[in-house]
Amino acid sequence: MNDERSQQEPDSKIQVIASSGPFQIELVDHAGSNDNDRLIEISESLVKEYGPAARLTDNTIHTYFNRPGSLPFIARDQGKIVGYMIGVPLEMLSREPWARLDMNFNKHNTIYTYAFVIEQEHKGTGRAKILKRIYLNQTKKQDDILYVTGHVREGIASKFTGRVSIIDRVDNWQGTGKVFEYYRRELHPETSS
Repeated sequence: MNDERSQQEPDSKIQVIASSGPFQIELVDHAGSNDNDRLIEISESLVKEYGPAARLTDNTIHTYFNRPGSLPFIARDQGKIVGYMIGVPLEMLSREPWARLDMNFNKHNTIYTYAFVIEQEHKGTGRAKILKRIYLNQTKKQDDILYVTGHVREGIASKFTGRVSIIDRVDNWQGTGKVFEYYRRELHPETSS
């Protein structure tokens, strides 16, 4: 066990936000080290599409799941983690040039979708849609958050519902050789001008 993991509490502290039979979505107040191996295992499916930086580590789990202002969610089926979605304040990504160039940087009104993954065997079951819906609904409940942003493969954001804008296009996202779009979704379009 490495030093980082030994410093973490073993059990996660969660709030069950939604459940249907053996499937549940949890808002993570604190990710415990007992869940790290499974979260890292699931993150491997992101590496092919997003590059090695998408692989979770003990350190990134601690950073992104446990930092104040983050909105991390875990999906479990029969008690086993089958996916997760993490939103982080845009300002947390201050080392990224694209984040600093966002018109909302330092306005503390934007959550960036850092990661979203459901295991392959659970895709097509509606569980990914449930996780995404819960994530967006919980984000809307944050009084000062007006936008959700993220990077997705080219063409994906055009399928999103609501008021979504493509802010930038990246021809070689994270060295993957794939085209990605940086999108912004308004959470409360009915109140904007």
